[in-house]
Amino acid sequence: MTTIRDVARRAKVSITTASYALNGVGSISDATRQRVLKAAEELNYHPNAFARHLKKVKTQTIGVFITGFGGAFWDEILEGIHEVMLTTEYDLVVCPRSRSERRILMYRQVDGAIVFDSDISDEIVLKLASRRFPIVVMDRLLQADFVAPVLLDNAQGVREAFQHFYDQGLHKMAFVSGDLNSFDNTERMQTFLDEARKFHLQPTLHYGAFTEISGYTVARRIIQSGDLPQAVFCANDQMAIGFLRAMQEHGLNAPEDIAVVGFDDILLSRCVQPTLSTVGASRQAWGASAIRQLIGFLEHETPLCLQRIPTRLVPRQSSTSKRKA
Repeated sequence: MTTIRDVARRAKVSITTASYALNGVGSISDATRQRVLKAAEELNYHPNAFARHLKKVKTQTIGVFITGFGGAFWDEILEGIHEVMLTTEYDLVVCPRSRSERRILMYRQVDGAIVFDSDISDEIVLKLASRRFPIVVMDRLLQADFVAPVLLDNAQGVREAFQHFYDQGLHKMAFVSGDLNSFDNTERMQTFLDEARKFHLQPTLHYGAFTEISGYTVARRIIQSGDLPQAVFCANDQMAIGFLRAMQEHGLNAPEDIAVVGFDDILLSRCVQPTLSTVGASRQAWGASAIRQLIGFLEHETPLCLQRIPTRLVPRQSSTSKRKA
């Protein structure tokens, strides 16, 4: 059976891009869209569940409503979702932030939804969720009838990272925050501060935006102040990579001058020099767990429940070498 993965491979694009092209959503070029449609035609792939199921009450389609477009982070989550959906009769519609996204969601043009977009408010989720339209959220702790949060266990990985610093005698710490509206960021920051409080430590707080340039800017500001921490925890890997770049430009080394840990274990974290210590989780397992809950409810009314995906510290060069005396 031909799948969307086959179409994506044929068109030489990501699964995310293929889904956008096939469903007429997303900010992709006409050339890319036409290449995907041509690949689908050549492979005789027909993704339109609406036409196949007009005589049924259900559309046999799941909607995934996400913040971003492309990139390894989303691709790995969608890969996990897709792997599970291959074992079902459901199709997948991936919707980025757009008017089309809101229309599909607000008019319940799919059988159920996975939401990973902070622009879709709790109020909207609670208003739409019902027995006939269950919703799984991946970006907030929202529990109600017919709503299930499937979230990372942020606290576990952050505790391991804090202890990793503390056990090396690195007690002068800093935390670099991402978007303050992000649920994951809030949990990571609060856990780090709670752990520090247990040991009577007071980490300094700095504010970035989950981007490499924001981590770079924070690092430059810290370095220029002359008051260097011994260890820095960044709320994601992109900020941590930017932090390392600024250190290198100022002749500082990690971990000898400042130990650095990020969060997400993106592919680039293994390629930078020094390799980046980070907190990781299986994003494929995260996506798979979300869709399993949704399908379980749609097919068997298996009760929806809060689920946490395990996280773990992945120590690498940026935080584990011997420091200067």
